[in-house]
Amino acid sequence: MTRTRFGALAGVAAAAVAVGLAEVVAVLTGARSAPLVAVGAVVVDTVPGPPKQFAIDVFGVYDKIALLIGTGLLIAIFAALIGVLALRSLAAGSAGVALFGAIGAAAALTRPGAGVGAALPSLVGAAAAAGVLWLLTAGPLRAPPTRDTAAPEPAARHSAAPDSATPVGVLTEERAGEADDTRDAAPDRGEPGRRRFLRAVGVALGAAALTGLGGRWLATRRSVAAARSAVTLPVPADPAPPLPAGADLALPRLAPYTTPNAGFYRIDTALVVPQVDPATWQLRIHGRVRHPLTISYADLLARPMTERHITLACVSNEVGGDLIGNARWLGVRLKDLLDEAQPFDGADQVVGRSADGWTCGTPTAALRDGRDALLVVGMNGEPLPIEHGFPVRMVVPGLYGYVSACKWLVELELSSFADFDAYWVPRGWSAQGPIRTQSRIDTPRAGGRLTAGRVTVAGVAWAQRRGIERVQIRVDGGPWHDATLAATVSVDTWVQWSWRWPATPGEHTLQVRATDGTGDAQPEELRAVTPDGATGWHSVRVTVR
Repeated sequence: MTRTRFGALAGVAAAAVAVGLAEVVAVLTGARSAPLVAVGAVVVDTVPGPPKQFAIDVFGVYDKIALLIGTGLLIAIFAALIGVLALRSLAAGSAGVALFGAIGAAAALTRPGAGVGAALPSLVGAAAAAGVLWLLTAGPLRAPPTRDTAAPEPAARHSAAPDSATPVGVLTEERAGEADDTRDAAPDRGEPGRRRFLRAVGVALGAAALTGLGGRWLATRRSVAAARSAVTLPVPADPAPPLPAGADLALPRLAPYTTPNAGFYRIDTALVVPQVDPATWQLRIHGRVRHPLTISYADLLARPMTERHITLACVSNEVGGDLIGNARWLGVRLKDLLDEAQPFDGADQVVGRSADGWTCGTPTAALRDGRDALLVVGMNGEPLPIEHGFPVRMVVPGLYGYVSACKWLVELELSSFADFDAYWVPRGWSAQGPIRTQSRIDTPRAGGRLTAGRVTVAGVAWAQRRGIERVQIRVDGGPWHDATLAATVSVDTWVQWSWRWPATPGEHTLQVRATDGTGDAQPEELRAVTPDGATGWHSVRVTVR
């Protein structure tokens, strides 16, 4: 093993100890203060829109995991360079560790609501890393000499004739023995030190893994799951209409009419799910209003509740994508709250702020025009799942989530679009995001192999606030055929559709398009999701035998 590799191993081990120990300290200072999460969050906040959209396109709902892994790899590379540098100059390596700690501390301090204590995990971790780096590069466990370290020259061969008093045979045996001893000893040079170093690296990495996992486990013990399980949702004063017969066709591979909580898509910027205690939660409604309000969770649950089926869609949902779901939501009408606050004229934007600082800007008119815009506390008969915004979030039919569906909501500020740009707007997205008419083929799937004969083609279509009037299918660019629409509970949810296709052998392309309740057809032009939602007809290619 070369000296460079020893240094890289030492640096990675030191960084691992820093990150693992920081996770334990972050149990006391908050999960968002852990350096891996804090640095990742800064990346989320500062990276331009296109790279973020690329991450969503490639990784989907796993984009945050991918970001954390990527951040960890970058830290490992940086740490390896620090370790190599420390072998040449411990002072320079220590400066690198200090920089490592400073970056983590600075990132943690930029998080919304962070106090001075947020820097502690990174600082404690950096101090531990400095100690480990010294032990492995300059201390008692330091890397042993290696092949790329200068070695003493072997002794020169003697060409003088043997002493005449010494028998030739004896001299030959003695020198041969000396040579054998040298050959036996050479391979062991530095081996004890090398083994000691590698054992120390292994211990450091193992300790880092244990502390890191232990810290994460302790953090989960501080979760608000127990508080959520203790919530009893009130009976809605205005319950959701019952689902009409046939609303769910219950076909294999067809998305169910109501999306289960566990299968509902999640796209947000939170690397660590905020843990908001309902006992201390408050919602401020302020800004350009005559009567600012502050509402507790108990106050909210005591208000009349409305229950509705509403389909939510992410603006990042590509044609045929699955970043969409339909659920039964329970909450308080936002119109009632805004009527109490009495916005001033010109306050055309309601800025929702999450507990982690994320913002979305919703048109004030959309919250007061009579649609079922809700301050939500329940989802499919349960308190909101923590990852979907517990204790309180917004749900507004007809608008993409990035302008309406703020999770872990703690603040509503009346403002104007001229005065404030919410999180996604400076990153290239439209300030207002009405949902576009879309349709999707769920079955058969692309690449499917089918048997000739009658095949059921089915999927979903949506145009919230307008409803779906018609869905049509065509095969290989031929004539359009009307699909049969299933029943639906309202214009604010998607609708399932089906069509019986007399499939013939060969390769075929199926396409779908929808027409909304106003008579506007889904556009054919295939357009990317930026800046205000994708357009185009979804198609799948299948083989019939």
